[in-house]
Amino acid sequence: MIIDNPLTLIGNTPLYRLKDLNIFLKLEKFNLGGSIKDRAALGMIEDAENKGLLREDSIIIEPTSGNTGIGLALIGRIKGYKVVIVMPETMSQERRTLIEAYGAELILTEGSEGMKGAIKKARLMAESDDRYYMPDQFSNEANWLQHYNTTSLEIIRDIPDIEVFVSGVGTGGSFTGISKRLKEYNKDIICVAAEPSASPVLSGGKAGPHKIQGMGPGFVTDIFKYEYTDHIIQIDYEDAERETLEFSAQTGIIIGLSSGANIWASKLMSERLGNNKKIVTIAPDGGEKYLSMGIYK
Repeated sequence: MIIDNPLTLIGNTPLYRLKDLNIFLKLEKFNLGGSIKDRAALGMIEDAENKGLLREDSIIIEPTSGNTGIGLALIGRIKGYKVVIVMPETMSQERRTLIEAYGAELILTEGSEGMKGAIKKARLMAESDDRYYMPDQFSNEANWLQHYNTTSLEIIRDIPDIEVFVSGVGTGGSFTGISKRLKEYNKDIICVAAEPSASPVLSGGKAGPHKIQGMGPGFVTDIFKYEYTDHIIQIDYEDAERETLEFSAQTGIIIGLSSGANIWASKLMSERLGNNKKIVTIAPDGGEKYLSMGIYK
């Protein structure tokens, strides 16, 4: 395969069938920047371009737990935009390094304030200079639309008889976009949202600190839609870590913690629903960005 545009390397990721299970894992680490957030980043930037919201001197600024920042940084570099990423200091060192490697400026906020602190800082900066453009992945419709128009169609193409979709929720972009399309394709498909048990806000619980990066921002975002949600399941960190390590050991494919959380959520739903239903879930990124956290030691 010969390419002349690196952006063509975003999308069309493979599905891996878990051993002895009817569960299929969509491996988003094979996107250009190594995560599912490359899709949202591309969708939001192209949407802003189409609407005339980006100028030559525009500076893209975004609060993110890491992967969206990586996606925006690499796409910004390809398209020639300056990028500023605001991120809680608790995120992994690898994510920070990658963002800077792609040429973006990185601003860290107090870890105890979580994503809310990063969002507050980014918004204050965006208001201070009209050159700043903030995509705002937590409310940007282009986020979920990118998954509605790409990720969901890939799933339907590869697993046309899908019965259950399971996904952890961060911004809600992938869950909303994929679930909406799947419900339109077949109203009987069951869509399950997963969240950290330590921060069960989708279930009406209290936000709290947790260690599953990329899931559970601590609030219900504007683009998460309960109307496409049949079940909400809570995942303990220990289960996510165990599944992450077991999958990587068995397959040689290193995945991140949110991937392990989705695998465990899928196994739980398989047991609850019975009848060996065909389940598709997401591996949002690879584990290479978490090596400094000691998960794989």
